[in-house]
Amino acid sequence: MFKKIIKNIALSAVVLPVVIGSAVAAYPDKPIKMMIGYAPGSSTDIVGRMIANDLSLALKQPVIVENRGGAAGSLAADAVAKSTPDGYTILFAQNGLAINVAANPKLPFNGQKDLLPVVGVAATPHILIVNNNSKAKNVADLIAMLKADPGKLSFGSSGIGNSDHMAGELFLATTGLQAIHIPYKGGSPAATDLVGGQIDFYFAGMPVGLPLYKGDKAHALAVTSKNRFSGAPELPTVQEAGVKGYEMALWQGVFVPAGTPAAIVQTLNNTVLKILETPEMKERFVKAGVQIAPMNTQQFTDLYNSDIARWKVVIEKAKIKLD
Repeated sequence: MFKKIIKNIALSAVVLPVVIGSAVAAYPDKPIKMMIGYAPGSSTDIVGRMIANDLSLALKQPVIVENRGGAAGSLAADAVAKSTPDGYTILFAQNGLAINVAANPKLPFNGQKDLLPVVGVAATPHILIVNNNSKAKNVADLIAMLKADPGKLSFGSSGIGNSDHMAGELFLATTGLQAIHIPYKGGSPAATDLVGGQIDFYFAGMPVGLPLYKGDKAHALAVTSKNRFSGAPELPTVQEAGVKGYEMALWQGVFVPAGTPAAIVQTLNNTVLKILETPEMKERFVKAGVQIAPMNTQQFTDLYNSDIARWKVVIEKAKIKLD
């Protein structure tokens, strides 16, 4: 009897890895849920849906987008961090995640232990826009206006701790100026109020701000990257406009819960990188005003961790609290 039990245990030990291996090899064999922590129509939602569409075609399984906005994307990140690590719940996030991890010690998840970066997709500058009737025709004008009325002008964002919010805070910290931050529930309503004159300036995500600029609905002053943006090369960088040391880009990419099998991570990584190589996707990114930036798992992990370290320094220096 004892020998039979031992034999069965040994057989199970052989069979179990085979069963698990088969499950991984069959991935995916059912729909995948992609969670996005921002409102529909936001920059990250626009890019995430493009990736979800082509990922669905490539993997031959539906990739269903679920927007769970709030807490600077942390609600979605928390849900994914606590989900089963089987590749069927993934997160499409932006550098707001790194900012939140850097700034908020009270998050209900550990951003560097509970989530695993899979693949980077884009690294796009923000675009600094003002109302068409604004007296600010360039960055120098905006700085002069801020100096003339300290703490009176307002800037919008898609939410506290989001990338567009921090682009504004970094601008103020770098210039030593003050302004009122007005957070919205998404980039689209912030842009709407900018066009309507309810706020004075906005470091919009490129997919939100570029169409406004191209459509003459808002005036653009600069882009936040180190180099000029190919989609609007006529616009100077904030650095070129006189704010030395200012640089920021909105990166976006895919995360999964820690513990997800390496084979599944590799499948997602390889598939997304192949998608980014297609002429069709490159064209869609250009039209959306997004700077494509393919990053494999290691490259994206390095960027994520270095961004957390960078924002810890910026947030501490500017005394920004997001919790």
